[in-house]
Amino acid sequence: MLELKNISKIFPGVRALDCVSLTFESGEIHALMGENGAGKSTLMKIITGIYQPDIGEVYLDGNKIEFKSFRDAVSHDINMVNQEIQIIPDATVAENIILDRIHQYKNRFYVNWKKINETAEKYLEMVGLKISPTARVEDLTTAQKQLIQIAKALSSNAKYILFDEPTSSLTAHESQNLIKIIRKLKDQNTAIIFISHKIEEVIELCDKVSVLRDGKYMGTKNCKSVTRQDIVKMMIGREESTENLGVLDIQKEYALEAKNITVYGQFDKVSFHLKKGEILGFYGLIGAGRTELAKLVIGDEKMDGGEIFVNGKKANIHSIQDSVEKYKIGYVSENRKEEGLILDFAVGTNISITTWKRIRNRFGKVSLGKEREIVNNMVSKMEIKTPTVKTKVENLSGGNQQKVSIGKWLAANCDILIIDEPTVGVDVGAKAYIHELIWKLAKDEGKSIILISSDMSELIKLSRRIHVFRDQKIVGEISGLNDTIRSYEEISLEIGKYLA
Repeated sequence: MLELKNISKIFPGVRALDCVSLTFESGEIHALMGENGAGKSTLMKIITGIYQPDIGEVYLDGNKIEFKSFRDAVSHDINMVNQEIQIIPDATVAENIILDRIHQYKNRFYVNWKKINETAEKYLEMVGLKISPTARVEDLTTAQKQLIQIAKALSSNAKYILFDEPTSSLTAHESQNLIKIIRKLKDQNTAIIFISHKIEEVIELCDKVSVLRDGKYMGTKNCKSVTRQDIVKMMIGREESTENLGVLDIQKEYALEAKNITVYGQFDKVSFHLKKGEILGFYGLIGAGRTELAKLVIGDEKMDGGEIFVNGKKANIHSIQDSVEKYKIGYVSENRKEEGLILDFAVGTNISITTWKRIRNRFGKVSLGKEREIVNNMVSKMEIKTPTVKTKVENLSGGNQQKVSIGKWLAANCDILIIDEPTVGVDVGAKAYIHELIWKLAKDEGKSIILISSDMSELIKLSRRIHVFRDQKIVGEISGLNDTIRSYEEISLEIGKYLA
């Protein structure tokens, strides 16, 4: 049993945790939830020895302990799978998996690489990752890197494992495999601390859920009897709005039209159109072709056939730069950490980077005054919570990172926005704000938006028309969402028929 008693942690001007007491038991999957900034990460860092509490005590199996480092925590059978990818890119898969215990595989004369690779293969198989243990990590996808982190934690044989948003980078199949692994760990009497913003995932998987709000402990509920609204109310102090957002002023003219898009072995003459002022939803399982089609439209990938039209005129888009500068099309990536943002650059730089060519002075240099004005206006408009515009984006919460990712394309004055998985890894409060923002971009500013999401409720709430994808094809269209109030159940059933 892991017990936290009256834990408080104070940073300059901020009480990150305020007398938090929690108990995590062996053989139990215990979720920890709360908005960004609620104190979850701080609490996890105290459990793993990265931070030490200013007030309070930590007990492990009844014994008071004081961790001075993460290595201390690992030596007491505690490990963590971070949401942020924390691996060595120029090392092999096997080296990353056994990194904390490499001393166990060497003697005075040599390192037993054969045994290291055999050990790695065992845990790669456990997480369902079919790659060579000698493969270099830098060549892998984000999802594969996340699975390597999970394999690393499992290889430590820890009795307490903390999972921080473990499914945020995984496909539906990979997520289901991870859930099986977590349940197996529970059966082996491992204590699982599971941090997630996905409320339905928590209710389905976990035994208990505890909620933090503004650094304070709000309570613990049994997942067998808790509802989504119960959790939301604990997190934000009010119930979540599920009201229909209304009607958009959608024009007859097409803002964007794709005709007969073809990529040999992938897409075969796929066509769609986006009307001015419309939110068009792309729904389907991850890998169904939604993101891949979007990247063809913006010139990030090359197509073998087909045509793109913008505002009725044929477009020649050969790069993302073409799509932004010539046709005012912006793409908010689903992978904001590796594609959408430069994490170790300032908030201001990330926002203004799409405007530099436009705001150069006659000497070819970026006008600092214009840049400052653009950045300050966007931080205010997007309600980005950051100490200063010089703060590195990597230090912001997931929700605020996403606001920066969207804001840079608004700063570029894009008329067409492709927004891919806008609320992955953000809390329920930030999710509501992003939904409102997307709606206002279409409703008040007349932006034309393609919304790609695996969250059916998100798409039904925001989209006025939905394309359903399967096997790199558009297999169905759900229309009539702008002028008819239809129930969620009716629309979801219609979507489901195309995926059956």
